[in-house]
Amino acid sequence: MSVELQGVTVRYGPRAALQDVHLCVQAGRVLGIVGANGSGKSSLVKAVAGLVPSEGRIRVCGHAAGRCKIGYMPQDLQAPMALTVLEVVLLGRLGQLRLRVQPDDLDAVRQVLQRLGLEVLAGRYLNELSGGQRQMAFLAQALVSEPAVLLLDEPISALDICHQLEVLEVVRAMTIERQLCTLIVLHDLNATARFADDVALLRDGRLLAWGAPEQVLTVDNVAAGFDTRAEVLACDDGTRVLVSRQSLRGWVKR
Repeated sequence: MSVELQGVTVRYGPRAALQDVHLCVQAGRVLGIVGANGSGKSSLVKAVAGLVPSEGRIRVCGHAAGRCKIGYMPQDLQAPMALTVLEVVLLGRLGQLRLRVQPDDLDAVRQVLQRLGLEVLAGRYLNELSGGQRQMAFLAQALVSEPAVLLLDEPISALDICHQLEVLEVVRAMTIERQLCTLIVLHDLNATARFADDVALLRDGRLLAWGAPEQVLTVDNVAAGFDTRAEVLACDDGTRVLVSRQSLRGWVKR
């Protein structure tokens, strides 16, 4: 099982948000998608989800996009605030729901809520939650559908450091356990290096680099992708950490 992009281009009117991208994500692996604002990250996951028209070829689980079960969590999270967390997560089972909610649907919801530590919020309404708690609820909705492909667009942007680590650990563990093809858009390069098996670096809609984190997240690539001078430091356990030092854009006042 895999997700393959061959020469994929996404256009919004005359503007190409994504240009001639070639990628492949294998089952049981996490692809971290990084790049500056406007580099095409969201357009890439929307194309795989079949939410925007695209040129080129996208094959999901050996089929054209749209024929494989996909769990998708967008940036712009929207749902009626009068719904409880349990109801929001249950919506992720729409493909399986019959005329009545079945015990196996509720069991699946409870398992995901427990896995993400959200059981105590099950009866709370969305408008009673913090932004981070709502983000966790929508992640649970994406996971409860039991997808073959998991697409997450900035799933940790509103979370504190502890919850960021917990969410990424759960996503990685479930990717391996369920042999998912997971594509995750992140801004934190160090979190990407730690939790992604492979990294795709985009700039202006084009793929600058794709490969193992240590091959992609280099000082030169960070400069090319983000206009930022960075330094690589080593922790006591050998973990590499990227530290941003300086903007390389000439118009920045000093």
